Amino acid sequence: MLQSLVIKNFALIDNLQVEFKKGLSIITGETGAGKSILLGGLALVLGKRADLSTLKNKEKKCIVEAEFAIKNYNLKPFFKKNDIDYEEQTIIRREILPSGKSRAFINDTPIVLSILNDLSRNLIDVHSQHQTLQLAEVKYQFELIDALAQNKKYLESYAKGLKIYKKLQKEYVEIKKTQEQARQHYEYNLFLYEELEKANFRQGEQEKLEQKLEQLNNAETIRQSLLEGLTIIHLEQHGVMQGLTNVKNSLSKIRTYANDYETLYERIESIRIELEDIAQTVESESEKIVSNPHEIEKYNARMQLLYDLQKKHTVSTIEALQEVTKEIELKVQKVQGAQEELQAKKQEVSVVEKQLNDLSNTISERRQKAIPKFVIQLEKNLSKLEMPTVKFQLSIKAKNEFLENGKDELAFLISVNKGTDFIPIKKGPSGGEMSRIMLAVKSILSNYIELPTIIFDEIDTGVSGEVSNKIAEVMIEMSKNMQIISITHLPQIAAKGERHYKVYKIEKEKQIITNIKELSEKERINEIAEMLGGKQLTNSALAHAKQLLRLN
Repeated sequence: MLQSLVIKNFALIDNLQVEFKKGLSIITGETGAGKSILLGGLALVLGKRADLSTLKNKEKKCIVEAEFAIKNYNLKPFFKKNDIDYEEQTIIRREILPSGKSRAFINDTPIVLSILNDLSRNLIDVHSQHQTLQLAEVKYQFELIDALAQNKKYLESYAKGLKIYKKLQKEYVEIKKTQEQARQHYEYNLFLYEELEKANFRQGEQEKLEQKLEQLNNAETIRQSLLEGLTIIHLEQHGVMQGLTNVKNSLSKIRTYANDYETLYERIESIRIELEDIAQTVESESEKIVSNPHEIEKYNARMQLLYDLQKKHTVSTIEALQEVTKEIELKVQKVQGAQEELQAKKQEVSVVEKQLNDLSNTISERRQKAIPKFVIQLEKNLSKLEMPTVKFQLSIKAKNEFLENGKDELAFLISVNKGTDFIPIKKGPSGGEMSRIMLAVKSILSNYIELPTIIFDEIDTGVSGEVSNKIAEVMIEMSKNMQIISITHLPQIAAKGERHYKVYKIEKEKQIITNIKELSEKERINEIAEMLGGKQLTNSALAHAKQLLRLN
């Protein structure tokens, strides 16, 4: 609910301050007095783009500040989402600087205009004959039916489910696409993997292969060297073994004379035994060494396979080749297990799809039940507004796809005159008729949801006195549940308000200034009498004004 509005240095307004209350408030004023300027200032605080030309004094900044009571609007999530301090009495301020820059604040928190626009939709609804196209929008038509069907909690669940469904579907498509791409390379990857697995190179094998080839390629040299060593050990007179035996025999003669000699003897004997063992090993190794071309070819082939695989996979070690094997194995396994992964994701999609279908059916069934009730109420309200021949035909049809708010397609048709065909509402009524239809619609909505403050901007233009009385009655009824502000030229409507404000011009310091004030009872009588009979206040006009105000 709008509680107060302050406008400074805007168009013809120098410093305007006005307080509003709940119920039905009326704003009147002569043509050109500045009612549109008042709305222009309010539009600024609701997020309209700023224009430097609107500054009254180009050297001072323009300030528009509005205070709203928002306790019943369920806006805490909005404030939390946008990191703004929530206050039940929320103040919105807009500043236009002489430089042309614009600033906006909600409860003293600087915000961008997009956030302000989002918030303002929940606070003020300006309704005029030029702003009734909303009823022709399918989204708004669904909002009407869903409000009566009390589908809010189902639609919230549906919206969450739809978000999850789209995410899962996207993941499913991506998995399928990835797997199709992987499958194209599957045969090649499988070949690479099997080739590496068959080769089965183990850690440290490269060093062993290189050592074995070195041995095989130098077999004759190795054998010759071993035999030469063996000959040196076993020469009959000058061999190492014979020499050690001679030393041992010499020491055996003195070994009993002292412990040190015994130790020397034992050490020589130990060396002799070790040398004898070495000789046997050398002899054994020499017998193993055989120059075998087939063996060399076998090891060369193994080594060449290793080099070829390292080159193919651009690595230089067996360890790196083993890592490549693991990577290719994962690619192969991913394709081999693809069907299970795809099936699992498809199952996830199916579960959410069923939940969405169940919610869609519930939403649709509730809409089906609400439509007849809505049509009856709407036609009844329009009959009160002197449109008794208007008939509506609303129907919904299920589609095979999930839409933003279910699976329904809505047809919202109207027949303005008796006997005429039903046609889409955007093609039927005139501007004045559409304005009354919107009034009837919003009067119904006000009984079901917490509507923002509605400002009716001269929607009564061009209607008769009797119709204006009916419009006023509808506004009065609506104002029991919400705040209504009506800008009007008709005395019949002006007299129905709980409060009456007048927009007027005065000359101050050789400047024309627009201002607004709340009228006293006497001022209100005079204002309505003037609306009835002109500037000259006659006794009959004053009497008629009192009669409209029910003051007689």
